[in-house]
Amino acid sequence: MAKCKYCNDEITWIKDGRKSQPIDGDGALHRCEQMLNSIKSFKKLDRSSLSPEEIAKYENQINKKK
Repeated sequence: MAKCKYCNDEITWIKDGRKSQPIDGDGALHRCEQMLNSIKSFKKLDRSSLSPEEIAKYENQINKKK
């Protein structure tokens, strides 16, 4: 059994197509308030607001091998 990193409830993971979904012990989809608040607070970047140099810098960091 895994634990939700937001609320520490016991969950299991099932594969739904290409996505993994968290499931509560009763079989319902796990959606806790802390997780939903965390997802809403993610910062979203618009590609048009970044310069080409910044985009290239981010892409190089992502693709650089460790």
